[in-house]
Amino acid sequence: MAFDPKVFKAYDVRGIYPTQIDEEAAYQIGQAYVKVFQPKKILIGKDVRLMSPSMWGAAVEGVTDAGVDVVDPGIITTDMLYFGVAYYGLDGGFSVTASHNPKEYTGMKFVREKSIAVSSDTGLFSIRDEALKGEKVNPSQKGKVETINLLDDYLKHILSFVDPAKIKPLRVVVNPNFGAGSLALERLEKVLPLQLIKLNFEMNGEFPKGRPDPLVPENRGELIETVLKNKADLGVAWDADADRCFFCDEKGNFLEGYFITALLASVVLKNYPGGKVISDTRLVWAVEEAVEKSGGIFIQNKAGHAFIKDGMRRENAVFAGEMSAHYYFRDNFYADNGMIPFLMILELISTTGKPLSQLVAPYTSKYFVSGEINAEVQDVQAKIKEVESHYSDGEKNYIDGVSVEYPDWRFNLRPSNTEPLIRLNVEARSPELMAQKRDELLALIRD
Repeated sequence: MAFDPKVFKAYDVRGIYPTQIDEEAAYQIGQAYVKVFQPKKILIGKDVRLMSPSMWGAAVEGVTDAGVDVVDPGIITTDMLYFGVAYYGLDGGFSVTASHNPKEYTGMKFVREKSIAVSSDTGLFSIRDEALKGEKVNPSQKGKVETINLLDDYLKHILSFVDPAKIKPLRVVVNPNFGAGSLALERLEKVLPLQLIKLNFEMNGEFPKGRPDPLVPENRGELIETVLKNKADLGVAWDADADRCFFCDEKGNFLEGYFITALLASVVLKNYPGGKVISDTRLVWAVEEAVEKSGGIFIQNKAGHAFIKDGMRRENAVFAGEMSAHYYFRDNFYADNGMIPFLMILELISTTGKPLSQLVAPYTSKYFVSGEINAEVQDVQAKIKEVESHYSDGEKNYIDGVSVEYPDWRFNLRPSNTEPLIRLNVEARSPELMAQKRDELLALIRD
């Protein structure tokens, strides 16, 4: 088939199987990856989706038919892709995954050597264009496939971010949303004194409870209820490819990734005094406070994993976080990881003797946020300019869309990469002011 080119997004490939993308397309994309990056040996993994084995097989065939060797780690999380490519010194790789999308989707996430992100402006659209040509690479020799056990090395790596001996017996509700996060959790349960209360733990590509994305508010109730019912110390959820990590405190409060970024920043900076920490521009005050109090240097950056990773490498930043619950570590090859934050929070609760609600209270009691609100508009850029001119007396930056700041409140307004949507985030120093300014902005946007 000639696949739908719209499956190539800003940072990855995602489309409905088999109408938008199928095995023939996977073969062509595998060949195109080789044409664009000229690797000799790459890692190709897959998620738990029902079509992933056949999509993976076709992609591997495309790569090996082009004369390139493949390392097969089996079912992996996306952060295992990042780890494996960098740790084993491979020339790049990709995982057959559609992340947190519904079960009918498939796709791919790509990296280059050292797990450098591949995005629309660093090779992803070049892969698309080559794949659409469908011109076959015919080398003199077919590439070989080598199977490896990546999980053992991955576990040693993530555990190196904490002192396992300091982690005390804790009761934790874990929800990997039927995805591959259970692979690491099962092993961590054996080496740490944790009582895991397991939700949606068995890998199941049918995703029987719907879209495997904890960022969707409707998907949080089960985690919160289970934490309260079991008097757990905390609850943790991952999306299906487990590169994002979400926390619920012992009181059943679902915590914004923004506040966890602030908390983790202060932890990382204890080991790296004076280090640089990056955050996206959507919400900034809590992270800025945490970084400055810890003696670090705070830097704002455009949202999106490719932009964050580029910024980290450019600044040699020790840590970065996004409100979307992606957390990045210099010691993790500048890549995001969904299990390292989990371990660090366990260690922090254990060593301080404080519950999670108390650890985040310095930020949650001071900064009040709207959550990201999407609004459909006819002309995105015109609407952003209209809103900006309405708040012409505020302090502005244009790192990602427009951010406007006043002493007691601020907002960020940015365009979607893929849809005619505006994304709004508001934060303020009181819940009443946040609600007032949120409603004021939405009336202006929807006018």
